[in-house]
Amino acid sequence: MNPIARRARGMAMTLLTMTLISACSATHQAVTPARPAVDTSATTSAKAPTEPTSAQRALAARAAALGATEVSAVPGPEGGLLLGGKLGGDQFAVAIPAQWNHDALLYAHGYSTPGSPVNVLDDPTAPGTGATGVLKAAYDAGLAAGHSAYAKAGMGVETATVNTLRLRDFLVRLGADKVYVSGSSMGGNIVLSLLEQHPQAFAGGLAMCGVTEGWEPLFAQLFDMRVAWNQLTRGTPYALPGEQDALRTALPTVPPPGDATDPEQFRGMQMARLATPVLALFKAAQERPDGPEARIARQVAAIGGFENEPASVAYPLLTIALGADDLRQTMGGQLYGNRGKVYRVPDMSANELAEFNRQVQRFGADPAAIAYARRWHQATGRFQVPLVTLHNRIDSLVPYAQSQGLGRIVHQAGNDARLVQFTVPGVKAPLPIGGVVGYTHCGFDPAQTVAAWNALHAWVERGTRPSEDLVH
Repeated sequence: MNPIARRARGMAMTLLTMTLISACSATHQAVTPARPAVDTSATTSAKAPTEPTSAQRALAARAAALGATEVSAVPGPEGGLLLGGKLGGDQFAVAIPAQWNHDALLYAHGYSTPGSPVNVLDDPTAPGTGATGVLKAAYDAGLAAGHSAYAKAGMGVETATVNTLRLRDFLVRLGADKVYVSGSSMGGNIVLSLLEQHPQAFAGGLAMCGVTEGWEPLFAQLFDMRVAWNQLTRGTPYALPGEQDALRTALPTVPPPGDATDPEQFRGMQMARLATPVLALFKAAQERPDGPEARIARQVAAIGGFENEPASVAYPLLTIALGADDLRQTMGGQLYGNRGKVYRVPDMSANELAEFNRQVQRFGADPAAIAYARRWHQATGRFQVPLVTLHNRIDSLVPYAQSQGLGRIVHQAGNDARLVQFTVPGVKAPLPIGGVVGYTHCGFDPAQTVAAWNALHAWVERGTRPSEDLVH
């Protein structure tokens, strides 16, 4: 669950992630299914086609007959087809290889800042989807690779579940046999939502850096972190700008009427406004380890349950500060409440701790929001197909605790045989503002993600559960 989508999401990732290193060979080679491939290319000429072949045009015509609107069909990589259009009014895109083996992999992207565009890339195999090479690897192995836009930005598990399932059903009618689903960040939660609520729809799932336990524990951390930051930085240069009520969005995410600023640029500017005081505090903390800034950093990180480092405080604060209004509107109320909670804060005297607990903002949770979050989606552990997860040991937005939480839930459900969890080290990168270094969110290189995908694919095709030390 990256806090920002496409350009705005890319800007956030630039702020807090490293440049992905080049992919090397995956640990496993993808398995070739037994069913003969369908040749959707017209020739084996090395010259790239400029028009769809007759077989590809027939596939596009069938897509329209199946209810897709605004259908487009253009030549894709290596003689394949890029099929696009709308299903139920929302955009989709699927890359179908020239030698399609009748299987498919769908990808669910992560969280996007409210107000962000909801469109997806026309070529799912191209860089920029967030899939970190997984869709391209599946396409190269003969699978169709696709993704769907969501009906809204921000908290989108419900619409993503509906739209991804709709795309799955469409591909089955188009000729797909087995369909897999993958996702990153919020998309990892969408994978759980699909596998648990639609147990017969997918052959297997891959959740990367995902909210795989559920939203209640994660947003408890984010709201606790925001109220702690507000309380501890009040009256200092490090206070967040804008609305100080932690239940509201701090800064608008769309330009006001009459403002000609490009919306994506506007969101990037708002992100920078929020990130600047956070990173300035950490810069001061690094320069003065015994100073007040270092003390605040330790306290906020401890209250939120994140690492005491710049990105692991900035990412959560930006996410909740720009998404609080959308969260309430989508879930039908406030998901988390802290009334009656006694905060334990390091480096505070008994009097300071009592004062903090008296002054920190308090609020209650709404049952409707809790019920919504549990449906969209709190893991039950009762999925019926293989599930592979991939998580960094330290992640600056979706803590490793989410991966551990899923493991506990699955074990309690007696379903360990269907889950394999890969853990890889956290990755640090310089942040372009603030002069500090921080951990990434979804800090994988393509070799790791492709190895995880190949492990899932081989598991489904061969029936052999992979070793949990396969990806590292």
